[in-house]
Amino acid sequence: MSLQTLLLFIPACFALNMAFGPNNLLSLMNGARHGANAAIAASVGRLVAFVIMIAIAALGLGALLMTSEVLFSAVKWLGATYLVWIGVKVFLTKSPAQSTSPTLDSNYSLFDMAKKEFIVASGNPKAILIFTAFFPQFIEPNAYAQSFMTMGIIYLVLEAAAVAIYALIGARLGTYARNTNAFRWINRLSGSLMIAFGVLLAFARKPAT
Repeated sequence: MSLQTLLLFIPACFALNMAFGPNNLLSLMNGARHGANAAIAASVGRLVAFVIMIAIAALGLGALLMTSEVLFSAVKWLGATYLVWIGVKVFLTKSPAQSTSPTLDSNYSLFDMAKKEFIVASGNPKAILIFTAFFPQFIEPNAYAQSFMTMGIIYLVLEAAAVAIYALIGARLGTYARNTNAFRWINRLSGSLMIAFGVLLAFARKPAT
């Protein structure tokens, strides 16, 4: 990829990475409840999902998802249902009083957090649209594989940076909200936002072809 193309791609890509959506909300929540390190480690699940999506898009299978009403709807409704379910659980969670530094709950594993990140990322058909509609705008026709791989690596690196930013913000919020009442309101707000994302995803339409 030429330097000019990269200078256009990187800021546009980072804007997509930083967009406030279900996964970034999850990093914010994990950071507030369990600390930045746990939230960043859990994002491995999201990155794995995106690696799979990038591979699917590179092979041309992503276009099938975008053009098939049945596949798009199946992924959309599964993702929306899962988001609403997470939102309800978070909204109803009773948070214990927090210490000065939020730590991972003993009954809540990093694997569970990573799995949730993976499912949330995989259940949003709009995510693969980034790789099937956004990436091709910057593809070098004479070097398809190399340019797609380069963009994929850059996207994942920038996604990791976005995760760290949201996790650190969440951890700071968790530090300020040290009492049970404050965390109860954080859970209610986070749960409500997650439910809202689920509802919005349920009403999402397949992009016109």
